[in-house]
This record gives sequence, structure tokens and C-alpha cells, in this order.
Amino acid sequence: AYLGYEFVDSAQVIRFDENGDFDAETTNDILREKLAGMERAVIPGFYGAYADGRVKTFSRGGSDVTGSIVARAVKADVYENWTDVSGILMADPRIVDDPDTIERITYNELRELSYMGAQVLHEGAVFPVREKNIPLNIRNTNEPDHPGTLIMERFADEEISDRFITGIAGRKNFSIITVSKTGMSSQMGSLRQMLEVFEKHGVCVEYTPSGIDSVSFVVAADKAKDRIYSIVGEIRDALSPDNIQITGGISVVAAVGRQMAFKPGTSGRIFAALGKAGINIRMISQGPDELNIIVGVNNDDFESCVRVLYNSFVK
Repeated sequence: AYLGYEFVDSAQVIRFDENGDFDAETTNDILREKLAGMERAVIPGFYGAYADGRVKTFSRGGSDVTGSIVARAVKADVYENWTDVSGILMADPRIVDDPDTIERITYNELRELSYMGAQVLHEGAVFPVREKNIPLNIRNTNEPDHPGTLIMERFADEEISDRFITGIAGRKNFSIITVSKTGMSSQMGSLRQMLEVFEKHGVCVEYTPSGIDSVSFVVAADKAKDRIYSIVGEIRDALSPDNIQITGGISVVAAVGRQMAFKPGTSGRIFAALGKAGINIRMISQGPDELNIIVGVNNDDFESCVRVLYNSFVK
């Protein structure tokens, strides 16, 4: 009423199916029709309803999701998400003092940082706008002149810069199960057999760095702690490996950046900086798209690893 806008009750336009899952297509159809004749509207976040009218809430951060859903329905030029921070930070401020704001980031990079533990947006807020290639701009209500962080599928006008790391994030408390056997690389189906053991026990494998005669499985320690020895026993029965080693107390840290693929020697520079700081790398993983470099270090080195990467390649 204060703004002179029309009010739209989310319970009338945000739909959940009978299983309690968000119904994207039905919501999009209802919202698009409802908003077609409105120039300005206020739509509250956090909730929607089943087809029978029963109200249901999103999980924490649901207003981010609602805004994204509305942006998709109206085919917005941009979705501005106004919050209490000036965009996404390049590192955890609890570890790095006053980290810089990420000015521009792709949806793929955002996905990588979010998966590695960076608290950015409700995951459900990304998919509706990404699907329609709508830019997402995170802005600060208390600092409205700050440009915040712009998130897009890609940046066509981008030039290669000296700062090749977009952001740094990580998580603690992983275990690494390393299976070694001479001739493993030529043994058909061996990796599938081992992964099926983890699947059987409901343990998600986060990373699988490998060598010619060995493969490592990186798993969250809290998810595997009651099943790890059963998993090891079944792998031993299935493959008769030469050795199985379990290493606990591992942290994974990711340096994420879309420009790393265009910078020769990036991996070497990162490893050299960590080595100079006396941080022992226990595991290395990098995807074929070269969007990130992930290192495993001891839990005691986690914070130091993040700070070394930031101070070496950002400041």
C-alpha cells in the first residue's frame, strides 16, 4: 500500500506438488498469467501452497528462491537480490581479514564455490534464472551504490586479467580411502565395483583422484564413519587389492576461476605457494574444464591454506 503496488499472495501463485516438492512449471504458468496485467507488484517470499490451498514454506533462504521464480516468470532483464552484504566475498571473512568482493562470476563458478561450502544463495535460487539466462545481481540494501556481484552464464566482453582466481572455499573433515593393486588400470570394471560398494552403503564419493595402479575415494568423514570398515572389507573381498589405506582428518580447499584454463603454470604456482608456506598437500584434483584446482590438506592446515591462496593470488 505504501508503494502503491499491487499485492500478490504467494500462496496463490507458488505451487508445490503432492510430494511437497516445488512445482516449477505449474508455478511459472500461474505467475506469468497473474503478472501479465500488472506493472508493479509486491510478492512475499518463503512460502507457497499445495493445489488444495495448504500453505508450505521453503527452507531457509526461501525469499531468494521466490525472487528467482518471479524473475523467470516475467522474463526479467535482471534479477536484483537485495540483502545485507555487498555481493559474494572471495573468501570466508572468518578466515581472511576483509576479503574482496567478487565483481563478476559465472553460474558454474558459483556452483563450485557453493558446493565447497561458501554460503552464498539458497541453491534453489540459481536454477530458475540460470535456465533462462537471466543475470543475477546481489546488492546491499545498506550500501545501495555498491555494484555488488553480477552472476551470469558467461561474460562475452571479458578480458584475461592477472587475477585468475575468482574465489576460494573449502570444507573440513574428510577421509581418503586409497586402494592399490598392480594392474588395476587394465582390470575391467574395477572402479565401477568399488563405487557400487559406496553406493550400497549410502556414502557419497566426493572426489576420485587416481594413478595407474591406485585410486582414492574422498568421502565426508561423518557420513562414512560407521560404515567405512564394512566398505573396506567389501572392496577387499571384491578386488583382492594389494593395499587399502585410510587417511582421516583431511580438508579440501578449492581455488575456483574461469580464467585458470588460460593461464599456463597455474597449478605449479599454487603448489609452490603452499609448499613455501610449509603446507603439505595430501590430495590433488582438477576437472577437465579447468574451472578449479582442489587440494586436500590436513585439517590443521585448512585456515592457513585458504589464507596463503588468497594472499598469494588475490591481494
